[in-house]
Amino acid sequence: MKNIGLIGCGNIAETYFRAQEYFNNINFVACADINLDAAKKTADQYNITALSVDEILNDKNVDIILNLTIPQAHYEISKRALEANKHVYCEKPMSVKFDDAKELLNLAKKNSLYIGNAPDTFLGGGGQLTRNLIDNNDIGQVLTGNFIFAFPGVQDFHPSPESWFQEGGGPVIDMGPYFFTTLVNLLGPVKNIRGRGAKFFDKREYKAGPKKGETFNVEIPTSYMFNIEFQSKAIVQGFISFDVLNHKRNHMELYGTKGSIVVPDPNMFGGPVSISGEFGSEWKDISVEDKPLGKTNIVNHSGRSNEAPEQANYRGIGLAEMIDAIENNRIHRCNGELALHVLDVIECAMISSIYKVEVELRSSCVKPEPMHDDFVRYILKKDTS
Repeated sequence: MKNIGLIGCGNIAETYFRAQEYFNNINFVACADINLDAAKKTADQYNITALSVDEILNDKNVDIILNLTIPQAHYEISKRALEANKHVYCEKPMSVKFDDAKELLNLAKKNSLYIGNAPDTFLGGGGQLTRNLIDNNDIGQVLTGNFIFAFPGVQDFHPSPESWFQEGGGPVIDMGPYFFTTLVNLLGPVKNIRGRGAKFFDKREYKAGPKKGETFNVEIPTSYMFNIEFQSKAIVQGFISFDVLNHKRNHMELYGTKGSIVVPDPNMFGGPVSISGEFGSEWKDISVEDKPLGKTNIVNHSGRSNEAPEQANYRGIGLAEMIDAIENNRIHRCNGELALHVLDVIECAMISSIYKVEVELRSSCVKPEPMHDDFVRYILKKDTS
């Protein structure tokens, strides 16, 4: 059993602590935050030890650092953890800059340490069923497709939304990892990207919290459109935005030589997966409720009109699977090479939108191995239904 120390006691921490209820190899022993009061509150709630950041990095009882800091701090905290000879699992993205993330990957390899990264949603029932259908040639060779994530922005509900609208933030860094990771899992690595970005307003209004009614600065583009060419020669069109009030499009659709498939929400773990065959054929919905990481387990509507109020959320499977990989000396699925390549896609999308040119990716990766239900059941707690 590996002991986990968590750094960053914000909202997402609760989700990872919940993973202890699902997976039998997740064991939190300590937490830290730049705000020591937040660490103490979290420690009291979950019956673990509150430490400073320096203390948790030097604690010999901690084997893995779970990095849940803001994206702009991911590089610094992950680097310090690796230098302290600890494995790292980090929330998305790996870093806000490709070169920094590449340094982290090289450091992990040099020190014979594991570095893992969210998102792990592609390991859910919906993502894995989609992968199985594509691998089984049910829709033939994937030629093209499209995806969308679009809503008004976090200022509608978050009291401190500024970092989402500053350098190191934005819709592609925030939500791109879910969609790009899902696509790489299904289609393999990306070859090049063409992007266009836009900033429609210089200021936005706080709509929640103590500053409600005041405004803050918008420093970066808030909508991006792009075309992505994969090494498989498939071309997929994408749209990620903080400027859309409502829409009714599917999250992701892929079109092959034998049929088409509607991929479930890459931000969640469930389904159903919809598939059709020859021209004019009926669509068939395939449920994943019988899959261990597909069963609905939360009711938490985001407010986005195209998202179901009932969802499957098993965040933490990537961390649990990495722990099993460490103990069995194998490659984990949410690995550094995958995360680096996804960050490369993110950064190249933004570079392309600035210079209005097609940008070749600087990296590649291997598609993660499919994750079968038998393995999931092996690391699930036995009383988890």
